[in-house]
Amino acid sequence: MRNKKAVTTVFTLFSSLLLITGCSGSDEKANGSGDEKTIEFMHLWPEGSSKQHNEIVSGIIKDFESDHPDVKVDLEVLSNEQYKDKLKVLSTSNELPDVGMTWAAGFLDPYVSGEKFAPLDDLLEGDLKDKFVSGTAEAYAVDGSTYGLPLELNIATVFYNKAIFDKYNLEAPKTYEELENVVKTLKKNDVAPIALGNKDRWTGSLWYMYLADRIGGGDVLTNAINRSGSFEDPALVSAAEKVQDLVGMDAFVKGFNGLSDEEAKSMFMNEQAAMYLIATWDLPNYTTNEDVPQEFRDSVGYFNFPTVDGNGDMNSFVGGPGVGLFVAEDSDVKEEAKEFASFFVQEWGEKSVTDAGVIPATKVDAESLDLPDMYVDVLDDLNNASNITLFADVQMSADVAQVHLDMIQSLFGKEVTPEEFAKEHEKALSEE
Repeated sequence: MRNKKAVTTVFTLFSSLLLITGCSGSDEKANGSGDEKTIEFMHLWPEGSSKQHNEIVSGIIKDFESDHPDVKVDLEVLSNEQYKDKLKVLSTSNELPDVGMTWAAGFLDPYVSGEKFAPLDDLLEGDLKDKFVSGTAEAYAVDGSTYGLPLELNIATVFYNKAIFDKYNLEAPKTYEELENVVKTLKKNDVAPIALGNKDRWTGSLWYMYLADRIGGGDVLTNAINRSGSFEDPALVSAAEKVQDLVGMDAFVKGFNGLSDEEAKSMFMNEQAAMYLIATWDLPNYTTNEDVPQEFRDSVGYFNFPTVDGNGDMNSFVGGPGVGLFVAEDSDVKEEAKEFASFFVQEWGEKSVTDAGVIPATKVDAESLDLPDMYVDVLDDLNNASNITLFADVQMSADVAQVHLDMIQSLFGKEVTPEEFAKEHEKALSEE
Protein backbone atom coordinates (compact mmCIF):
# COMPACT_ATOMS: atom_id res chain seq x y z
CA MET A 1 0.00 0.00 0.00
CA ARG A 2 1.24 3.45 -0.86
CA ASN A 3 2.55 5.52 2.03
CA LYS A 4 0.02 8.38 2.02
CA LYS A 5 1.83 10.13 4.83
CA ALA A 6 4.91 10.45 2.64
CA VAL A 7 2.87 12.02 -0.14
CA THR A 8 1.36 14.50 2.28
CA THR A 9 4.73 15.27 3.84
CA VAL A 10 6.15 16.48 0.54
CA PHE A 11 3.56 19.21 0.48
CA THR A 12 5.10 20.73 3.60
CA LEU A 13 8.70 20.61 2.46
CA PHE A 14 8.90 24.08 1.03
CA SER A 15 9.57 25.88 4.28
CA SER A 16 12.84 23.99 4.21
CA LEU A 17 13.69 25.68 0.91
CA LEU A 18 14.85 28.64 2.94
CA LEU A 19 17.95 26.52 3.26
CA ILE A 20 18.28 26.69 -0.50
CA THR A 21 17.72 30.29 -1.17
CA GLY A 22 20.08 31.31 1.08
CA CYS A 23 19.63 -4.06 -16.31
CA SER A 24 20.07 -6.60 -13.81
CA GLY A 25 19.45 -10.35 -14.28
CA SER A 26 20.96 -13.66 -13.32
CA ASP A 27 24.10 -13.25 -15.43
CA GLU A 28 27.23 -11.91 -13.73
CA LYS A 29 27.97 -8.41 -14.96
CA ALA A 30 31.64 -8.49 -15.66
CA ASN A 31 33.19 -6.68 -18.55
CA GLY A 32 36.60 -7.38 -19.91
CA SER A 33 39.37 -9.02 -17.94
CA GLY A 34 40.19 -9.12 -14.24
CA ASP A 35 37.71 -7.96 -11.60
CA GLU A 36 36.14 -5.10 -13.55
CA LYS A 37 32.41 -4.83 -12.87
CA THR A 38 29.71 -3.20 -14.96
CA ILE A 39 26.79 -1.15 -13.65
CA GLU A 40 23.90 -0.94 -16.08
CA PHE A 41 22.30 2.52 -15.85
CA MET A 42 19.19 3.63 -17.71
CA HIS A 43 17.91 7.22 -17.78
CA LEU A 44 15.41 9.39 -19.67
CA TRP A 45 17.34 12.48 -20.76
CA PRO A 46 18.28 12.05 -24.44
CA GLU A 47 20.88 14.39 -25.89
CA GLY A 48 18.43 15.82 -28.39
CA SER A 49 15.63 16.94 -26.06
CA SER A 50 17.52 17.25 -22.76
CA LYS A 51 21.04 18.20 -23.80
CA GLN A 52 22.20 19.82 -20.55
CA HIS A 53 20.81 17.05 -18.36
CA ASN A 54 22.44 14.52 -20.66
CA GLU A 55 25.81 16.28 -20.45
CA ILE A 56 25.68 16.44 -16.66
CA VAL A 57 24.95 12.71 -16.48
CA SER A 58 27.85 11.94 -18.82
CA GLY A 59 30.17 14.05 -16.66
CA ILE A 60 29.07 12.31 -13.47
CA ILE A 61 29.63 8.89 -15.04
CA LYS A 62 33.10 9.96 -16.17
CA ASP A 63 33.97 11.19 -12.67
CA PHE A 64 32.67 8.00 -11.08
CA GLU A 65 34.61 5.75 -13.42
CA SER A 66 37.72 7.83 -12.78
CA ASP A 67 37.30 7.36 -9.02
CA HIS A 68 36.42 3.68 -9.44
CA PRO A 69 38.74 2.27 -12.13
CA ASP A 70 37.43 -1.26 -11.52
CA VAL A 71 33.86 -0.26 -12.38
CA LYS A 72 32.33 0.61 -15.76
CA VAL A 73 28.92 2.24 -16.22
CA ASP A 74 27.01 0.88 -19.20
CA LEU A 75 24.47 3.52 -20.28
CA GLU A 76 21.11 3.33 -22.03
CA VAL A 77 19.09 6.48 -22.73
CA LEU A 78 15.41 6.60 -23.72
CA SER A 79 12.76 9.29 -24.03
CA ASN A 80 10.25 9.66 -21.19
CA GLU A 81 7.44 7.47 -22.53
CA GLN A 82 9.81 4.91 -24.05
CA TYR A 83 11.55 4.72 -20.71
CA LYS A 84 8.35 3.99 -18.77
CA ASP A 85 7.31 1.31 -21.25
CA LYS A 86 10.68 -0.42 -21.20
CA LEU A 87 10.88 -0.32 -17.40
CA LYS A 88 7.63 -2.29 -17.21
CA VAL A 89 8.87 -4.86 -19.70
CA LEU A 90 12.24 -5.30 -18.00
CA SER A 91 10.66 -5.70 -14.56
CA THR A 92 8.50 -8.60 -15.72
CA SER A 93 11.57 -10.55 -16.81
CA ASN A 94 13.79 -9.54 -13.85
CA GLU A 95 16.12 -7.64 -16.17
CA LEU A 96 15.95 -4.17 -14.66
CA PRO A 97 19.09 -2.04 -14.96
CA ASP A 98 21.21 -1.95 -11.83
CA VAL A 99 20.39 1.74 -11.47
CA GLY A 100 17.51 3.53 -13.14
CA MET A 101 15.02 6.34 -12.70
CA THR A 102 11.68 6.19 -10.95
CA TRP A 103 8.94 8.49 -9.72
CA ALA A 104 7.55 8.83 -6.22
CA ALA A 105 4.41 7.55 -4.48
CA GLY A 106 2.05 5.37 -6.55
CA PHE A 107 4.55 4.79 -9.36
CA LEU A 108 6.71 2.89 -6.90
CA ASP A 109 3.99 0.54 -5.67
CA PRO A 110 4.21 -2.34 -8.15
CA TYR A 111 7.99 -2.31 -8.14
CA VAL A 112 8.20 -2.30 -4.35
CA SER A 113 5.46 -4.89 -3.84
CA GLY A 114 7.11 -7.04 -6.48
CA GLU A 115 10.47 -6.66 -4.68
CA LYS A 116 12.07 -5.13 -7.78
CA PHE A 117 13.61 -2.07 -6.09
CA ALA A 118 16.11 -2.27 -3.22
CA PRO A 119 15.55 -0.26 -0.01
CA LEU A 120 18.07 2.58 0.25
CA ASP A 121 17.76 3.54 3.91
CA ASP A 122 21.41 2.71 4.51
CA LEU A 123 22.42 5.46 2.07
CA LEU A 124 20.12 7.98 3.76
CA GLU A 125 21.71 7.15 7.09
CA GLY A 126 25.19 7.21 5.57
CA ASP A 127 26.72 9.51 2.93
CA LEU A 128 23.35 11.11 2.13
CA LYS A 129 22.30 11.87 5.69
CA ASP A 130 20.70 15.35 5.88
CA LYS A 131 21.51 16.00 2.19
CA PHE A 132 17.91 16.26 0.98
CA VAL A 133 15.41 19.06 1.40
CA SER A 134 12.97 17.90 4.05
CA GLY A 135 10.09 15.87 2.62
CA THR A 136 11.60 14.96 -0.73
CA ALA A 137 13.08 11.54 0.08
CA GLU A 138 10.01 10.75 2.19
CA ALA A 139 7.89 10.85 -0.97
CA TYR A 140 9.79 7.75 -2.13
CA ALA A 141 9.01 5.82 1.06
CA VAL A 142 6.72 2.81 1.25
CA ASP A 143 5.86 1.23 4.59
CA GLY A 144 8.77 2.94 6.34
CA SER A 145 11.53 2.14 3.84
CA THR A 146 12.83 4.42 1.09
CA TYR A 147 13.17 3.03 -2.43
CA GLY A 148 14.26 6.06 -4.43
CA LEU A 149 16.71 8.97 -4.19
CA PRO A 150 15.06 12.15 -5.54
CA LEU A 151 16.96 14.33 -7.99
CA GLU A 152 14.60 17.23 -8.64
CA LEU A 153 11.87 19.45 -7.25
CA ASN A 154 9.29 20.80 -9.66
CA ILE A 155 6.24 22.99 -9.83
CA ALA A 156 4.13 23.47 -12.95
CA THR A 157 3.67 27.01 -14.28
CA VAL A 158 2.35 28.55 -17.47
CA PHE A 159 5.24 29.74 -19.62
CA TYR A 160 4.30 32.39 -22.15
CA ASN A 161 5.81 34.37 -25.00
CA LYS A 162 6.02 37.98 -23.82
CA ALA A 163 6.69 39.26 -27.34
CA ILE A 164 3.42 37.77 -28.61
CA PHE A 165 1.54 39.10 -25.58
CA ASP A 166 3.02 42.56 -26.09
CA LYS A 167 2.09 42.57 -29.77
CA TYR A 168 -1.58 42.21 -28.86
CA ASN A 169 -1.47 44.32 -25.67
CA LEU A 170 -2.05 41.31 -23.43
CA GLU A 171 -0.98 40.82 -19.83
CA ALA A 172 -0.35 37.63 -17.90
CA PRO A 173 -3.81 36.58 -16.65
CA LYS A 174 -4.56 36.39 -12.93
CA THR A 175 -8.13 35.12 -13.34
CA TYR A 176 -9.78 32.50 -15.51
CA GLU A 177 -11.85 35.26 -17.13
CA GLU A 178 -8.63 37.07 -18.09
CA LEU A 179 -7.26 33.80 -19.47
CA GLU A 180 -10.39 33.44 -21.59
CA ASN A 181 -9.84 36.95 -22.92
CA VAL A 182 -6.23 36.15 -23.81
CA VAL A 183 -7.37 33.02 -25.66
CA LYS A 184 -10.07 34.91 -27.58
CA THR A 185 -7.71 37.73 -28.54
CA LEU A 186 -5.05 35.34 -29.79
CA LYS A 187 -7.59 33.27 -31.74
CA LYS A 188 -8.96 36.44 -33.35
CA ASN A 189 -5.44 37.21 -34.56
CA ASP A 190 -4.82 33.67 -35.84
CA VAL A 191 -2.31 32.84 -33.07
CA ALA A 192 -2.55 29.41 -31.42
CA PRO A 193 -3.09 30.19 -27.72
CA ILE A 194 -1.81 27.11 -25.87
CA ALA A 195 0.66 24.39 -26.84
CA LEU A 196 -0.54 21.00 -25.54
CA GLY A 197 0.66 17.52 -26.44
CA ASN A 198 -2.08 15.40 -24.88
CA LYS A 199 -1.07 12.19 -26.59
CA ASP A 200 1.04 11.74 -23.46
CA ARG A 201 -2.07 12.55 -21.32
CA TRP A 202 -0.26 13.62 -18.14
CA THR A 203 0.08 16.96 -19.88
CA GLY A 204 -3.69 17.40 -19.97
CA SER A 205 -3.83 16.21 -16.38
CA LEU A 206 -1.86 19.30 -15.36
CA TRP A 207 -4.66 21.52 -16.68
CA TYR A 208 -7.33 19.44 -14.97
CA MET A 209 -5.44 19.39 -11.67
CA TYR A 210 -5.02 23.15 -11.58
CA LEU A 211 -8.68 23.75 -12.35
CA ALA A 212 -9.60 21.31 -9.56
CA ASP A 213 -7.25 23.09 -7.16
CA ARG A 214 -8.60 26.53 -7.94
CA ILE A 215 -12.26 25.48 -7.78
CA GLY A 216 -12.14 23.06 -4.84
CA GLY A 217 -8.97 23.87 -2.92
CA GLY A 218 -5.53 22.31 -2.60
CA ASP A 219 -6.68 19.05 -1.01
CA VAL A 220 -9.80 18.17 -3.04
CA LEU A 221 -8.01 15.97 -5.58
CA THR A 222 -5.68 14.30 -3.09
CA ASN A 223 -8.64 13.53 -0.82
CA ALA A 224 -10.46 11.87 -3.71
CA ILE A 225 -7.43 9.72 -4.44
CA ASN A 226 -6.74 8.72 -0.84
CA ARG A 227 -10.47 8.00 -0.37
CA SER A 228 -11.14 10.57 2.34
CA GLY A 229 -13.12 12.31 -0.41
CA SER A 230 -14.85 11.44 -3.67
CA PHE A 231 -14.04 12.01 -7.31
CA GLU A 232 -17.68 12.93 -7.74
CA ASP A 233 -17.12 16.00 -5.58
CA PRO A 234 -18.84 18.91 -7.39
CA ALA A 235 -15.49 20.75 -7.63
CA LEU A 236 -13.90 17.87 -9.52
CA VAL A 237 -16.84 17.63 -11.90
CA SER A 238 -16.73 21.41 -12.39
CA ALA A 239 -13.00 21.21 -13.20
CA ALA A 240 -13.79 18.69 -15.92
CA GLU A 241 -16.44 21.07 -17.30
CA LYS A 242 -13.87 23.89 -17.43
CA VAL A 243 -11.50 21.65 -19.39
CA GLN A 244 -14.16 21.09 -22.02
CA ASP A 245 -14.96 24.81 -22.04
CA LEU A 246 -11.33 25.51 -22.98
CA VAL A 247 -11.47 22.84 -25.67
CA GLY A 248 -14.65 24.40 -26.99
CA MET A 249 -12.89 27.76 -27.23
CA ASP A 250 -10.12 26.20 -29.34
CA ALA A 251 -7.68 27.22 -26.61
CA PHE A 252 -5.26 24.43 -27.52
CA VAL A 253 -3.26 23.91 -30.70
CA LYS A 254 -4.95 22.01 -33.50
CA GLY A 255 -4.74 18.22 -33.10
CA PHE A 256 -3.51 18.44 -29.50
CA ASN A 257 -4.84 14.99 -28.53
CA GLY A 258 -2.61 13.40 -31.15
CA LEU A 259 0.52 15.41 -30.39
CA SER A 260 3.27 14.35 -28.01
CA ASP A 261 4.55 16.72 -25.37
CA GLU A 262 7.81 17.04 -27.30
CA GLU A 263 5.87 18.18 -30.37
CA ALA A 264 3.90 20.70 -28.30
CA LYS A 265 7.09 21.99 -26.71
CA SER A 266 8.60 22.44 -30.14
CA MET A 267 5.57 24.48 -31.21
CA PHE A 268 5.96 26.80 -28.23
CA MET A 269 9.69 27.16 -28.72
CA ASN A 270 9.21 27.86 -32.44
CA GLU A 271 6.75 30.60 -31.48
CA GLN A 272 3.81 28.76 -33.02
CA ALA A 273 1.84 29.00 -29.76
CA ALA A 274 1.77 31.67 -27.07
CA MET A 275 1.50 29.60 -23.87
CA TYR A 276 2.68 26.23 -22.55
CA LEU A 277 1.91 24.66 -19.17
CA ILE A 278 4.80 22.50 -18.01
CA ALA A 279 6.84 21.87 -14.88
CA THR A 280 10.05 23.65 -13.98
CA TRP A 281 12.15 20.78 -15.28
CA ASP A 282 11.83 22.78 -18.50
CA LEU A 283 13.50 25.89 -17.02
CA PRO A 284 16.82 25.26 -18.79
CA ASN A 285 15.19 25.84 -22.19
CA TYR A 286 14.21 29.35 -21.09
CA THR A 287 17.33 30.26 -19.12
CA THR A 288 20.63 28.47 -19.66
CA ASN A 289 20.29 26.31 -22.77
CA GLU A 290 22.59 28.02 -25.28
CA ASP A 291 21.19 25.90 -28.11
CA VAL A 292 17.99 27.91 -27.72
CA PRO A 293 18.25 31.38 -29.30
CA GLN A 294 18.87 34.11 -26.74
CA GLU A 295 16.13 36.25 -28.30
CA PHE A 296 13.57 33.55 -27.58
CA ARG A 297 14.84 32.93 -24.04
CA ASP A 298 14.56 36.65 -23.34
CA SER A 299 10.97 36.63 -24.57
CA VAL A 300 9.76 33.88 -22.23
CA GLY A 301 8.09 34.61 -18.92
CA TYR A 302 5.78 32.59 -16.73
CA PHE A 303 2.69 33.10 -14.59
CA ASN A 304 1.06 31.09 -11.84
CA PHE A 305 -2.20 29.38 -12.75
CA PRO A 306 -5.07 31.88 -12.45
CA THR A 307 -7.94 31.86 -9.98
CA VAL A 308 -11.25 30.45 -11.23
CA ASP A 309 -14.57 32.21 -10.62
CA GLY A 310 -12.95 34.12 -7.80
CA ASN A 311 -11.72 30.95 -6.10
CA GLY A 312 -8.27 29.54 -5.54
CA ASP A 313 -4.88 30.43 -4.15
CA MET A 314 -2.30 31.31 -6.79
CA ASN A 315 0.43 30.18 -4.39
CA SER A 316 -0.94 26.63 -4.54
CA PHE A 317 0.89 24.53 -7.10
CA VAL A 318 0.88 21.21 -8.88
CA GLY A 319 4.30 19.60 -8.56
CA GLY A 320 6.56 17.83 -6.08
CA PRO A 321 9.68 15.74 -6.42
CA GLY A 322 10.58 14.81 -9.96
CA VAL A 323 12.49 11.70 -10.96
CA GLY A 324 14.72 9.81 -8.56
CA LEU A 325 17.16 6.92 -8.73
CA PHE A 326 16.40 3.31 -7.84
CA VAL A 327 18.73 0.36 -7.38
CA ALA A 328 17.49 -3.04 -8.57
CA GLU A 329 16.91 -5.52 -5.76
CA ASP A 330 18.34 -8.43 -7.78
CA SER A 331 21.37 -6.54 -9.09
CA ASP A 332 24.53 -8.64 -9.21
CA VAL A 333 26.54 -5.50 -8.39
CA LYS A 334 24.21 -4.04 -5.77
CA GLU A 335 26.88 -2.50 -3.55
CA GLU A 336 28.57 -0.82 -6.50
CA ALA A 337 25.16 0.27 -7.80
CA LYS A 338 24.32 1.87 -4.43
CA GLU A 339 27.70 3.58 -4.37
CA PHE A 340 27.07 4.95 -7.87
CA ALA A 341 23.57 6.17 -6.93
CA SER A 342 24.93 7.99 -3.87
CA PHE A 343 27.79 9.49 -5.90
CA PHE A 344 25.35 10.58 -8.60
CA VAL A 345 23.01 12.36 -6.17
CA GLN A 346 25.86 14.26 -4.54
CA GLU A 347 27.39 15.45 -7.82
CA TRP A 348 24.01 16.16 -9.39
CA GLY A 349 23.00 18.73 -6.76
CA GLU A 350 25.16 21.74 -7.58
CA LYS A 351 25.89 20.75 -11.19
CA SER A 352 22.18 20.63 -12.01
CA VAL A 353 21.81 24.19 -10.69
CA THR A 354 24.84 25.77 -12.31
CA ASP A 355 24.86 23.83 -15.59
CA ALA A 356 21.16 23.33 -16.27
CA GLY A 357 19.13 25.61 -14.04
CA VAL A 358 17.39 22.64 -12.46
CA ILE A 359 15.97 22.81 -8.93
CA PRO A 360 17.59 19.85 -7.15
CA ALA A 361 16.13 17.80 -4.29
CA THR A 362 19.35 18.17 -2.34
CA LYS A 363 20.16 21.25 -0.28
CA VAL A 364 22.13 23.86 -2.21
CA ASP A 365 23.49 27.22 -1.09
CA ALA A 366 21.84 29.23 -3.86
CA GLU A 367 23.16 32.55 -2.54
CA SER A 368 26.67 31.52 -3.52
CA LEU A 369 25.62 30.76 -7.10
CA ASP A 370 25.02 32.99 -10.11
CA LEU A 371 21.46 32.08 -11.09
CA PRO A 372 19.16 33.27 -13.90
CA ASP A 373 16.39 35.62 -12.80
CA MET A 374 13.65 33.16 -13.70
CA TYR A 375 15.29 30.52 -11.56
CA VAL A 376 15.40 32.91 -8.60
CA ASP A 377 11.73 33.75 -9.17
CA VAL A 378 10.79 30.07 -9.08
CA LEU A 379 12.71 29.57 -5.86
CA ASP A 380 10.81 32.51 -4.43
CA ASP A 381 7.53 30.90 -5.48
CA LEU A 382 8.58 27.70 -3.78
CA ASN A 383 9.37 29.55 -0.58
CA ASN A 384 5.90 31.14 -0.67
CA ALA A 385 4.00 28.03 -1.72
CA SER A 386 0.90 27.40 0.38
CA ASN A 387 0.43 23.89 -1.03
CA ILE A 388 1.92 21.46 -3.52
CA THR A 389 -0.35 18.79 -4.96
CA LEU A 390 1.66 15.85 -6.23
CA PHE A 391 1.01 14.93 -9.88
CA ALA A 392 -2.22 12.89 -9.92
CA ASP A 393 -0.95 9.90 -11.87
CA VAL A 394 2.04 9.68 -9.53
CA GLN A 395 -0.23 9.65 -6.47
CA MET A 396 -2.31 6.81 -7.93
CA SER A 397 -1.63 3.12 -8.20
CA ALA A 398 -0.62 1.97 -11.66
CA ASP A 399 -4.09 0.63 -12.55
CA VAL A 400 -5.93 3.75 -11.39
CA ALA A 401 -3.34 6.00 -13.05
CA GLN A 402 -4.04 4.23 -16.34
CA VAL A 403 -7.75 4.95 -15.96
CA HIS A 404 -7.00 8.57 -15.06
CA LEU A 405 -4.75 9.13 -18.07
CA ASP A 406 -7.15 7.43 -20.48
CA MET A 407 -10.05 9.47 -19.13
CA ILE A 408 -8.04 12.70 -19.38
CA GLN A 409 -7.60 12.09 -23.09
CA SER A 410 -11.28 11.21 -23.47
CA LEU A 411 -12.30 14.32 -21.54
CA PHE A 412 -10.19 16.62 -23.72
CA GLY A 413 -11.51 14.80 -26.79
CA LYS A 414 -15.09 15.33 -25.56
CA GLU A 415 -15.67 11.58 -25.73
CA VAL A 416 -17.06 11.52 -22.16
CA THR A 417 -19.10 13.96 -20.13
CA PRO A 418 -17.63 15.53 -16.98
CA GLU A 419 -19.98 13.34 -14.94
CA GLU A 420 -18.82 10.18 -16.72
CA PHE A 421 -15.21 11.28 -16.22
CA ALA A 422 -15.76 11.55 -12.46
CA LYS A 423 -17.75 8.31 -12.26
CA GLU A 424 -15.05 6.26 -13.99
CA HIS A 425 -12.42 7.59 -11.57
CA GLU A 426 -14.61 6.83 -8.59
CA LYS A 427 -15.21 3.29 -9.86
CA ALA A 428 -11.50 2.63 -10.38
CA LEU A 429 -10.56 4.02 -6.96
CA SER A 430 -13.29 2.11 -5.12
CA GLU A 431 -12.17 -1.19 -6.67
CA GLU A 432 -8.58 -0.94 -5.43
